[in-house]
Amino acid sequence: MDDRRVLTVSELTGAIRTLLEGRFPFVSVAGEISNLHRPASGHLYFTLKDAGAQVRAVLFKMQQRYLAQMPKDGAHVVCRGRISVYEPRGDYQLIVDTVELQGAGALYQAFEALKRRLAAEGVFDEHRKRPLPSVPAHITLITAPRGAAVHDFIRIATRRFPPIRIAVYPTVVQGDRAAAEMIRAIETVNTRLATDLIVLCRGGGSVEDLWAFNDEDLARAIRASTVPVVSAVGHETDFTIADFAADFRAPTPSGAAELLVPDGEALRAGTAQFHARMRRSLRHQMDRSEQRLLLARQRLATMPYPLDRLLLRLDHLSLRLERGLSAILAEQGHRLDRSVLRLAHHHPGRLLAVRGQQVHGFGLRLAQAIASLIRAREEQFGRVVGVLQAVSPLATLARGYAIVRTSGKKPRLVTEAAQVRPGAEVDVMLRQGRLVCRVERSEEGTEQGEGKEQGEKSGDQSSAASTF
Repeated sequence: MDDRRVLTVSELTGAIRTLLEGRFPFVSVAGEISNLHRPASGHLYFTLKDAGAQVRAVLFKMQQRYLAQMPKDGAHVVCRGRISVYEPRGDYQLIVDTVELQGAGALYQAFEALKRRLAAEGVFDEHRKRPLPSVPAHITLITAPRGAAVHDFIRIATRRFPPIRIAVYPTVVQGDRAAAEMIRAIETVNTRLATDLIVLCRGGGSVEDLWAFNDEDLARAIRASTVPVVSAVGHETDFTIADFAADFRAPTPSGAAELLVPDGEALRAGTAQFHARMRRSLRHQMDRSEQRLLLARQRLATMPYPLDRLLLRLDHLSLRLERGLSAILAEQGHRLDRSVLRLAHHHPGRLLAVRGQQVHGFGLRLAQAIASLIRAREEQFGRVVGVLQAVSPLATLARGYAIVRTSGKKPRLVTEAAQVRPGAEVDVMLRQGRLVCRVERSEEGTEQGEGKEQGEKSGDQSSAASTF
């Protein structure tokens, strides 16, 4: 830019705005809120400052719906947004998109993550929580002994029920050592003290002050306790992991004393009312018994010879009972005898013997049937063998006959001289072995002539047989 050029205020301010918005498109700025005000438009205007500087900031109304809680003066926050310049006044300012309490945002995220993980493991399940005694005789407070919360609890508890016994196990309830000391206190009370309730007691404070009660090991120690544990930490709006892990959550330490310790006056009044109702009930039962006794006396007085009549009736009933019992016993004896006879008839040993004899008879019959069947099959086989031997070609060959077939890949049975030509080879099958012969001539004639010629030809062919 030419340094000799004269700029208007609007041009200079616009150039600065363009430069800042291009250099810082999105920033995160930490500081303390001051001068917070909200005009009729609903936008929030405030100053974000630290020890050395300050910057104006604005959070528009439509962005406020994303806030976890409304910012306040003096709060240390982290604002995320962009830098811009409000040209009518020439001020640069931070246009805020989100506001997060510095430190509290990370703690809240850690709190929610631990809460979700322990809930998924079942640490907060209602069915695992122990019932509280209706009238505890002894309560152990795990708390800082000099705090106002412990004195409020003791004052209210002893006023409501003077016989109550309260023990204080001193621990720190804030800082790095607090969780470990409270865990050790819970374990010691479970092993060494006879108490009805354990109360984790602390007054209100910031998130950081109450952070010891968000310890994972403390939550597991609460669940592992055999003595019921009550969480009375902070104000009614404060919630910690210990509240969810405990068997009961009280809104405040004073509220815990009101809820856990019964009202002695109410107990005495209730006891008196119960005693009065019991006396009325007993008096009513006694009156009814007296009336029944008086009526029985009157009836007894009007009966002539009441004892004699009762004794005679008793004898009569006794005789009937004796006869009835005898008849019942006799009938039962007969039924028992019949059952014994049926049992003997159906005794497994007897049934096994009968079945054994039947099986033995079946075995003999089966062996006889098999032997007879084998003999029949042998005779049938002999007859079939005889028939086969009678019609077998081998038997015919054994009597001096021969089977003649043509030579080649598809041999044919020769039954007529016309089937072969002179010079052709034929295959002659004998009873033992075979002959390969060449036909010198063929003659056609009658079967007898052919047989005679065949015999002569056989003699000639025997001498003129070719090599196999």
